[in-house]
This record gives sequence, structure tokens and C-alpha cells, in this order.
Amino acid sequence: MTVSVRTIEEDDHEALNALHRSVGWPQRSPAGWRWLWDNPARLEAGAPAGWLLVDDDDGAPCGMTGNFVQRFHRGTTVLHGASAFSVIVRPRARGQSRRLLDRFADQAALFARYVLNANSASSPIYGRHGMAAWPPRTHALKLSWRVDTLACARGRVLRQVHGLTPALIDAARERLMNDRLVDPTRLSLPPGVAVVSDLGDRSRFGDFWTALKAEGRLIADRSPATLRWRLSDPDLTLRPVLLAFNAGKAITGFAMAMVAKGNAIEPPVLEILDLIALEDDQRAIPALMEALMTNARALGAAKVRIQMVNDDLVRRLGPLAASARREGGWGHGHARFEPGTTGLETWAPTPFDGDYGLCLRPVPTPACAARRAA
Repeated sequence: MTVSVRTIEEDDHEALNALHRSVGWPQRSPAGWRWLWDNPARLEAGAPAGWLLVDDDDGAPCGMTGNFVQRFHRGTTVLHGASAFSVIVRPRARGQSRRLLDRFADQAALFARYVLNANSASSPIYGRHGMAAWPPRTHALKLSWRVDTLACARGRVLRQVHGLTPALIDAARERLMNDRLVDPTRLSLPPGVAVVSDLGDRSRFGDFWTALKAEGRLIADRSPATLRWRLSDPDLTLRPVLLAFNAGKAITGFAMAMVAKGNAIEPPVLEILDLIALEDDQRAIPALMEALMTNARALGAAKVRIQMVNDDLVRRLGPLAASARREGGWGHGHARFEPGTTGLETWAPTPFDGDYGLCLRPVPTPACAARRAA
């Protein structure tokens, strides 16, 4: 067969969902795809939303990669970077992923083209497109903490049974759900930690973002406007948890997490999407992490996980990092940088910098099911 590559268009959501469905990945609603299409950073950069691999004979899409563009700051300088996501190639087009990834990796006007969420099967291919394992010491490290050992054990048994005898497990039936997911108890927070409720441009969180930028690190945009856009994703079924660490009247640290469910037979997991603090505050990260771990079970999660860490974050976590289970190991982080870009050594990515907020499978709540059926 012969194939060609074209950019993803706004009305391609049915084709995109068919490709996601073919590999068992979560699909988006039409509104969800429109939300992603309207990504302010992508529009600002004039970058494609992604690329489709099309069969020249029948015009059917047989592969794709998304292109998630974010705004970055280095002091007063504004840059743009892009993360690939949902790299899918159907079996009949096997070997053609290189054409999609060439388009992604060869984009101009971006300081970085990267992926922070590669799976074990796709990890080896990125090096063929000029993308090196990155960050150097943490590109293969994920940290997790169990908070419900029984639910984790049940999930492990279900995976083993499904792997040996798939017919015994109805993969369409949602397992390991619990009432806490849709009716969580009030958060129990330690002194200094509070829920972020105001994301106005002139809010205390806005002041925190201004202070982060002033440190001069290369950092993904966490402005109130960007957070508001992220939280407006119409496919979210549970609102993410946003926590601030306060030193007096000032916010000096921030955490963002959401409960997700990898598939129908996995237990819910509290996935940390962001964990960041001002450089001179060593208390914020441990306090925020402790707050998430303390409340995870009450939120319906069986474990807490952060799937992208950096050297500074591991150091700040201290004993909490030492107590974590090590997941991953295959190398999920890869990047290709524009020559001459300065400040790369100061970029300390968290899951926020990657595609995790877009691609984690939302917990399928009853309200979600009713909305999709309507």
C-alpha cells in the first residue's frame, strides 16, 4: 500500500476516535477535540494540531500523531515547545510511523520537540528521529505510592487473568470502581496547604506564577489563563485537585492532580500532573506531596503516581522519593532541542509539560456515560 501524510483538520474527530478505538485508548467527544484544536498556545505558534497517515487507495486514515504545543518562558523570553501524543499506526501501515514522527520532529520555530509519555513499545523509535533520552537521569523513572493495597492486588490479579485468558474477563465491564470517586469526603489538609479556588489573573496564584517566571528558569506556562483553559476540557469527568502551599500570604508551591483509570480492569490512580515550588522554599514540595497521599484514598484512588520527575523534584521529595515504588524503566522521555537554545539545563519537567493531562483516561462516572449517550 502507499500512504501520504496530511495535517489534522478541525473536522477529523471521527477519524481520530476510530484510530484511538483501534488501540483501546480513550476517545474524545467532538467538544473535546474542538477544545484541543483551540489550544491558545498552538494557535499563537501557528503549528499544526497533528498529522494523519492516509491510505492513498481508499483515503482511509491509518495512523496519526497529535501535536500538543505549549508556551514556555525563560525570564522575559517567550518560546514554544511541542509534545507528540497519541502516536498510532494501524497494522496495515506498519513501519510508517517514521513519516509521522519526521513531520513532528522537523517542525520549525519550536525550541523543543519532545515526548514525555512514550510506552515501552514505542520508546526505541524516537532516537531515529534525532530525539535523545531526556532528562538524562530521570527519563526512565516514575514514582508511585500505594494507598489501597487490596485494590492494587485485585487489579494485578485481573491483569494476570486477562493476560493469560482474555475471554474470562469482560474488558468492557468497569471494575474496581467505588463510591468515593463521585462523592469524595472533604479534603484533610495540613497547615499551610489549601485548595486553589481563585485562578483570576490578579489572584494570589497569579502572583505565584509571576514569581516563578522571575526566577529565570525555562518553564512551561502556568499562568492563570493557561490553568483556566486546561480545566475547561469538556471531557474531564472529575475536577482535578489544585493545592497551594502558603508561606504567609504568598503561595510558594503548587500541586495539580486528577484521579484517572487506565482501563476497565485497573484501579483508580491519583495522577500528579504538576508539583512545583519556588527555588528558595524547601517545605512546599514535601507538604503538598503529603497532602495528596493523605487524601488519595478518600478521593477513590488505590495509589498515587507521578509519571515524570526531574532531579530537583526527587531531591526535594527526600524520604518520600526513597519510599516510592519505581515504575517505568524503558525510557518514556525523549527530546530534540533547537541548536543554540539557552537555559535548557534549567528546564525541570513535570507531567504538566507533557501530554498526561490530555491523554489520561478519565474515570467513567455515571454523568459521563449519560452525556456520551445523549
